Amino acid sequence: MKGGNTVDIKEVRKVSRDRMKGYCRVCPVCNGVACAGEVPGMGGSLTGATFKSNVEDLGKVKLRLKTIHDAKDPNMKFEFWGEELDFPVLVAPITGSAFNMGGAFTEKEYIDSAVRGSLLSGTIAMIGDSADLTMYEDGLEALKAVGGKGVPIIKPRENLHVIGNVKKAEAINAIAVGMDIDGAGLVTMALKGQPVGPKSIEELKEVVSSTKLPFILKGIMTVEEAQLAVEVGAKAIVVSNHGGRVLDHGESTAKALSEISKAVKGKIMILVDGGIRSGVDVFKMLALGADGVLIGRPVIIGAFGGYEEGVSLILDNMKKELYQAMILTGCKDLEAIDETRIIIPN
Repeated sequence: MKGGNTVDIKEVRKVSRDRMKGYCRVCPVCNGVACAGEVPGMGGSLTGATFKSNVEDLGKVKLRLKTIHDAKDPNMKFEFWGEELDFPVLVAPITGSAFNMGGAFTEKEYIDSAVRGSLLSGTIAMIGDSADLTMYEDGLEALKAVGGKGVPIIKPRENLHVIGNVKKAEAINAIAVGMDIDGAGLVTMALKGQPVGPKSIEELKEVVSSTKLPFILKGIMTVEEAQLAVEVGAKAIVVSNHGGRVLDHGESTAKALSEISKAVKGKIMILVDGGIRSGVDVFKMLALGADGVLIGRPVIIGAFGGYEEGVSLILDNMKKELYQAMILTGCKDLEAIDETRIIIPN
């Protein structure tokens, strides 16, 4: 399938299921039920309650159908620090092919598929950091090969190490750089003896001020910390609970997003991840206040099932679904998507 011109979603899912056997079942609905507690692996922490809540709470949000309007060809373009993306969906930073996905792919094969597949669909990928230091390097090489079109995201190690990795992001002309501060308690890092942890305001200011690149803080789940992100000079936040992989019984990103958006919208770019499985889910998150979203597990399935073409297929399907949702809710552009277009459960 590698290098082919076309791929089929059913075939991609079948191949991915075979390649990740024992690590991901590629369930008809990716909701965290079958894989609860499988960390390392593709599941959520302990009972998997946070992972499941991400999907369940987003599923409870409903769209308002509207068909008397002139939004016949919606504009989905998304400005991302000088890059015009075809739609407001980016590939989330993911590492750990060997210990989370079964090792059928090398780390380089996965990240190359994610980076190149995103570009095929008119968007970009974030690349991740890991206990295995070579994984960040693999990600940087993948971005360097495409002119730096992507965003390195660094684990919350001690600041000297973080700033060193920031400088590496600058060296490849990355669009932006960031830290997934929600990785502070990752089991996979602890198992490899890599110290990560929370950051103080002073530590964050030191990291943010060390670069001229836009800095993204991933792992913001409260209004208080969203406001602190603005205070330390971050240019974007990702409302994220790390896919439910670090804290059991945490709040879902869909529930946290609306309140955070009301507090900091317009002061900082707001991205979100968690439980997003379709273009309709993308629409819901935008209506709840996000400027853009990150996609994780569906991209893994696309990569393992069809390399870059599989990733592009997943993203293109989401793009089509978002376009249709915008037409059927009367939204001419992304700015028109707001809470009036949805029904939020009490």
